[in-house]
Amino acid sequence: MEKKRIAVMTSGGDAQGMNAAVRSVVRTALDKGAEVYAIYEGYQGLVDGGQWICKMDWDSVGGIMQRGGTVIGTARCQEFRTTAGRMAAVKNLIEIGIDGLVVIGGDGSLTGANVLRQEWPQLVKGLVETNQISRKQAEEYPNLVIVGLVGSIDNDFSGTDMTIGTDSALHRITEAVDAITSTAASHQRTFVVKVMGRNCGYLALMSALATGADWVLIPEYPPDVENWKDVMAERMRAGRQAGRRDSMVILAEGAQDINGNYIGSTEVKDALEERLGEEVRITVLGHVQRGGRPSAFDRILATLQGYEAVEAVLTADPEDEPVVIGITGNRTSRIPLMEGVERTRAVAAAIAEKDYEKAISLRSSGFVDSFRTLKTIVRALPHDLDPKQKRYRIAILNAGAPAPGMNTATRTAVRLGLDKGHIMLGVRNGFEGLGEGEIEEFNWMSVTGWASMGGSELGTSRLVPQGKDLYSIARAIEDCKIDALLVVGGWSAYQAVYLMYTERNNFSAFNIPIVCLPASINNNLPGSELSLGADTALNSIVDAVDKIKQSAVATRRCFVVEVMGHWCGYLALMSGLATGAERVYLHEEGITLDDLKRDVTMLTEGFEMGKRLGLIIRNEYANNIYKTDFICALFEEEGRDLFDVRPAILGHMQQGGDPSPYDRIQATRLARLCLEYLVEQCEKGQDGNAFVGLEKGSYRFHEMRDFERMVNSEYQRPQELWWMERREITRMLAKIKPDV
Repeated sequence: MEKKRIAVMTSGGDAQGMNAAVRSVVRTALDKGAEVYAIYEGYQGLVDGGQWICKMDWDSVGGIMQRGGTVIGTARCQEFRTTAGRMAAVKNLIEIGIDGLVVIGGDGSLTGANVLRQEWPQLVKGLVETNQISRKQAEEYPNLVIVGLVGSIDNDFSGTDMTIGTDSALHRITEAVDAITSTAASHQRTFVVKVMGRNCGYLALMSALATGADWVLIPEYPPDVENWKDVMAERMRAGRQAGRRDSMVILAEGAQDINGNYIGSTEVKDALEERLGEEVRITVLGHVQRGGRPSAFDRILATLQGYEAVEAVLTADPEDEPVVIGITGNRTSRIPLMEGVERTRAVAAAIAEKDYEKAISLRSSGFVDSFRTLKTIVRALPHDLDPKQKRYRIAILNAGAPAPGMNTATRTAVRLGLDKGHIMLGVRNGFEGLGEGEIEEFNWMSVTGWASMGGSELGTSRLVPQGKDLYSIARAIEDCKIDALLVVGGWSAYQAVYLMYTERNNFSAFNIPIVCLPASINNNLPGSELSLGADTALNSIVDAVDKIKQSAVATRRCFVVEVMGHWCGYLALMSGLATGAERVYLHEEGITLDDLKRDVTMLTEGFEMGKRLGLIIRNEYANNIYKTDFICALFEEEGRDLFDVRPAILGHMQQGGDPSPYDRIQATRLARLCLEYLVEQCEKGQDGNAFVGLEKGSYRFHEMRDFERMVNSEYQRPQELWWMERREITRMLAKIKPDV
C-alpha cells in the first residue's frame, strides 16, 4: 500500500510551542510509516509551492523544541484569499500527493484551511479543465483531510482549555509585572501595563490574578459604571491608605467601556494622574509576550496535540468534517473545526454588539469564576460586615515540604474569607506550630504581596503528629475556638489529616471540617492530577536542561540529569517529554541491566551517526543500585572516545523560585473551592474531612476516609498513575530514528 503523505504548516501570528508541535507531527507521522512535508512561510508557501514545500526526515526537527517562534515560518498571504491562489495551493498539494494537512494557527488560519477543503472538488475540477492536472490525479485526490492545532497566545479559541503559546505568554507577562512591582513599590508609584488580547481578556485577567494587580480592564466585561475612572482611582487611593506602596492596572489591548468606546493605556494614565495627583507610568509589553522559549506546559501541550493530530489524519474518513485538537482537563480532545471557529467569533460579535453578559457567558466557567474571584481579592479592603452574617474561625496552615503556590493559596483563602466576614487565622510552622499555639489572626493586608512569592511565608514542617502531638493540637484547636481548618501541603500533610480523622473518637476537637489542598512538587497526591508547585518545578528543570543541552552539544557529551519526585516519576517523565530526552528512568518501571545495555548501544549508535548531545533523565529513587553516578561511569566507559558523560543533580532548585503563572492560577481556584467547602460544612453543622484536586477536567472533593484506598503507601504515590499514559509518546519522539 502506498504511504500516506502528510503536510504541516504554521500560519498567522507565531506562538511559543509551534516548533514542538511541528516536531511532534513530523516524528509521529514518520514513526507511523507516513511521509511528511513541511510547508514553509504558511499559506504563501502553499500557494508558491516548489522549494517552499520540503520533505522532512527525523533529523529535520532535531533541536527545535526549545526554540521560540516557528522554524518553518509564517506569513500573511493575500493570494490565498483568491480562487486562483487556492487553486494553485491545491495543484501543489496534488502534485506532491498530500493526503492530509495539519494547520497550526489561529481561527483565521483554520478557517482558511476549511475553505480550502470545502472548495476542493471545484478547485480540482478547475485544474482538470485547464489541463494543470490529469483526470487520474483528480480521481486519486478527491478530498483533503484537515486537522487543526490552535497556536494563539490569546487563548481565544472556544472548545479548548488552553491554546499553544498562552502559558508562555503568561510567563512573559508575570515576569515583567513582578519586576515592575518592585520598582513601583520603591517609588510608591502606579503602573499601567498593557497586554495582548484584542477580543479576549484571558491574558489580562489571569496575569492580574497571578500578580496581585489592583485593577483589570478586559473586553468581555467592561466597567459597569459610567464613572469607572473615578471608581478605579478611588480603589488605588484606598489601597495606598491601607498600606500598599504600589498600584498596578493591567489592560487588555481590546478593552472598552460599557458604551463600546476603546480604552487606551494613555487614557487610563491620564485619568489616574488627574485624580491621584501623582506620576503614572505605562508599560506596553507588545511582542515580548510572543517571544522567547516556550514554557514546559506549552512544549508538552504542543507535543501531545501534534501526536493526536497525526492520529486524527491517519484514521480520518475523507468525508469527515475537519477537527481541531484541543485540551480538556489535561487530556487531548477533538473539536469540530467550524463549531469552534463559530463559537469563537460569537464572542467577538457579542462584544461588538455590547452584549457583555453574553460575551462572558461564552467563555469557560473557569474564566467567569476567575473574574469573580479577582473582583474580590483586588479590593483595598473587604466589604463591610453584615451584622447578621455568621462568622467562623477558619485556620490555614502549610504542611510538608515547601511548594511554590502555597503563599498564593493562603492569600486567596484569607482575602475571600475576610470578605465574607469570617475570622481568618494563620498558623505558623505547620502542625508543629499548631500544637505549640503559633496562631495569629490575619487582616486584609497581612497577605499583601504573597501572590507572587515562592516558598511558604507561614512556614511549614514535615511533622506527622503522633501521641502527645495530637493532644497538643486538639488543645490548640479548642483554645483558639477553630471552627474549620485548611491544610495546604503534600504527602505528610495528607497523612496528618488522615490520622486526625482516624483519631476523632479519642479527640473530639478533631470533629471539625478539614480540607487538604494539594501542594507538592512531586505531584504524588491522590485525587489530584496536578499539585501546586509541580508546574513551577517542571519549568525549573526544563530551564536547567536547556542550558545543559547548550553546553553538551558543543563538546559531544551525554548528561545524566537527576530530578526530584521521590518514588513518583511525574517530574522525570514530563521533563523528558518537554526536553526531548533520549531516555527517562522511573521508579514505576525500574532499571535493569538489560535496560542499561540497550541504552549504551543506543547512545553509541547515535554518536557514531553524528549526534552531538545525549540526554538521560533519572528520577532520584528510580533504583537503589543503578544510581546516577553508576550510570555515568558505565556510559563513560562504554562511550570511550565517542562522547563524555557528566551528571547533573538539580537538587532543591526544583523547590525554589516564584510560582509559575499556572501554579498561581491553580492555587487561586483551589483555595476558593476549599474555602467554599469549609464554610458550607460549617453552615450545615457538618464536620467533613476531604481533599480536593483537578481530575479529568473538573475539580472534585474526595472524603478523607478514601485516602488509604487511593494511594500506594509504601511508595507514597497514587494508585492511578495517569502520567504513565504519556510514556510511549515520550519514548517514541526521543528515538534516534523511526522504527519503520
